[in-house]
Amino acid sequence: MNSKVIASGILRAIGIIIALILVLFFLYKIQSVLIYIAIASVLSLIARPFLRFLKNKLKFPNALAVIITINLFILTTFGVISMFIPLIVKQGQNISLLNTQEFQSDIKNLINQINNYFSANNIDLFKEIQTLDLTSNIQSIPSLLNSFVSMIGSFSMGLFSVLFITFFLMKDTEILHKAFLAITPDEKEERLLKSINKIKDLLSRYFIGLIIQLTILFTIYSITLLIFGIESAVVIAFLCALLNIIPYIGPMIGGVLMLTLTMTSNLDHDFQNYILPTTLYVMIGYIIAQLIDNFLSQPIIFSKSVKSHPLEIFLVIIIGGLLFGVIGMILAVPTYTAIKVILKEFLSDNTIVRSLTKQYD
Repeated sequence: MNSKVIASGILRAIGIIIALILVLFFLYKIQSVLIYIAIASVLSLIARPFLRFLKNKLKFPNALAVIITINLFILTTFGVISMFIPLIVKQGQNISLLNTQEFQSDIKNLINQINNYFSANNIDLFKEIQTLDLTSNIQSIPSLLNSFVSMIGSFSMGLFSVLFITFFLMKDTEILHKAFLAITPDEKEERLLKSINKIKDLLSRYFIGLIIQLTILFTIYSITLLIFGIESAVVIAFLCALLNIIPYIGPMIGGVLMLTLTMTSNLDHDFQNYILPTTLYVMIGYIIAQLIDNFLSQPIIFSKSVKSHPLEIFLVIIIGGLLFGVIGMILAVPTYTAIKVILKEFLSDNTIVRSLTKQYD
């Protein structure tokens, strides 16, 4: 009897492991679909307050409100894409084969000026840079541009999929509810619905707050770059602001990007008298923007939207980064918020859960 029980338990365990492996393999194969659903869910959460305004205040029918919102998303998407067209065209002109010699000459001239400036201060930092074979690197850029063009088809398909899923998530808000309720015991359905509604409210406020945060950074960056006459200032500001979605690492990457593009946009000027001072002033503006973001924007967003302490958020982001990299850092705050709401609803008697979720009382 014991051997039969043991054998049955082993077979059951093996079956569970095989089933789990198959499920994980299936999820891996459809990861692009899961990404589309995740992006669509975020867009539907961002649109939630606007939909409420259209339906409750302006008395629009649900279908019409959703169509207007989707059109706004489409216009915003193509508006953002159109921002990059002048920059891409200009960069294509600069790095095309016809301008390779001129572009290489400008880069070498900039390197020489930088080297001369530091050599005057007994710092020979750029001696090795002059020996680099720039031509071989530049020759590969057109092929990269061709690869970029070939990705447009995939991007279009992904964009259509996201908008299609977003439309139905906004039109039929009960889709996700029904999916969760189908696998939830009847006695816990009420708690689950309460948790879902709470999560949707908190995450809607969080994503809207995040957009406001990025808008503030974008405005400061744009003003700074426009003051010093940097080409494609709005596009550069948008890219650097968008990088702030990645906590801690994003601002550093944005700073390097802004510094590099500021210097390369002034290749025809003198390094010591123009490029260096302009770059320093731009970076001072960038630092001021980051200080405003770190000490004003972020604390307000976290305290008002997800109702979590800044130290709590910091630790969650670090842990998310260690476990899942950059994606983990981006998703750490919304995931942690959802977990807290669920724990609050189902484990409210636990001392630790009660201390972490007391803001939701």
